[in-house]
Amino acid sequence: MGNIWKNIVSNLGFARLIIIGFLFVLVLGAAYFAIPLGPLLSAALVRTGMNGIFVLAMLPTINSGIGPNFGLPLGILCGLVGALLSIELDMRGMPALLFAIAVSIPMATIVGLGYGWLLNKVKGSEMMVSTYVGFSFVSLMNIGWIIMPFASPEMRWPIGRGLRVTIALEERFASVLDHLWDFNVAGVVIPTGLLLAFLLMCLLMWFFMRSKTGIAMLAVGDSKNFAQASGLNVDRNRLLGTTMSTVLGAIGIVVFSQSFAFIQLYEAPMTMGFPAAAAILIGGATVKRANIVNVILGAFLFQSLLVVSLPVANKIITVGGVAEIARIIVSNGIILYALTQVGRGD
Repeated sequence: MGNIWKNIVSNLGFARLIIIGFLFVLVLGAAYFAIPLGPLLSAALVRTGMNGIFVLAMLPTINSGIGPNFGLPLGILCGLVGALLSIELDMRGMPALLFAIAVSIPMATIVGLGYGWLLNKVKGSEMMVSTYVGFSFVSLMNIGWIIMPFASPEMRWPIGRGLRVTIALEERFASVLDHLWDFNVAGVVIPTGLLLAFLLMCLLMWFFMRSKTGIAMLAVGDSKNFAQASGLNVDRNRLLGTTMSTVLGAIGIVVFSQSFAFIQLYEAPMTMGFPAAAAILIGGATVKRANIVNVILGAFLFQSLLVVSLPVANKIITVGGVAEIARIIVSNGIILYALTQVGRGD
């Protein structure tokens, strides 16, 4: 029995066992308070799919030696511009979603190249610089959202200049992936299209990491000196990792927005990189190595905790607003805990 426990701890890590145990306690609490588990699991699956690509975006920067990409808002901003263009051109449904992604990819590629060039100039301080750059560009785009010449009345304020803070997608491409081939199993709605989109991105990344280029990127992430001695171009691989992460951020926000059914501008993208970084660290990644299992497990654990904690807190704490505060404490507590693991093996 002792050997079995040691193997479990060795494979999952003590930190993840604590998080899984906490989630199990929350599920028991939901059952005790007669909260239907079907809708909770459905919501957990949706949130895993809609946030999963953000978590996946952390993988190329970690494996190329940069660490978690706290500059993810750069890619998110590109994806938001693509989504706004689809509305401006009066597109709807799946074509609107695909157009938004197709437009955002080249923009994110250009931005990612510039961002990667900057990170190559500040080796050793990437996480601090990426956080600063992400925050700065979100603040700069607050001006951009006001002066951009979009004319659609769905996006602009009826009085004055600029775009709305929140733009509804109900008549555009809201939930087009969520409802694609979805089905119900014992009260649990499986968002098939959304999960397939997330898993497809994971599969493509899995194949890439096993390609010659992906293996070279892993070598650079493991040891820059060894990679240079082997004839690998360290800066080029780091640049590729940053660009891939930025592109995934752009795709991720389009997928996220269609599930959320709203586009959120201005300050909303600023901290989106932190939950994604926390999720992949909780999933078992370190700041030097990550894999697809870390992405999927981390996304599911993090989002499931958030989904289950709020209704349970509502039952325990009936004072208005306090349950939401408890959810924020849980969310930020998970992020804080994960970030304390930076530089550690577990």
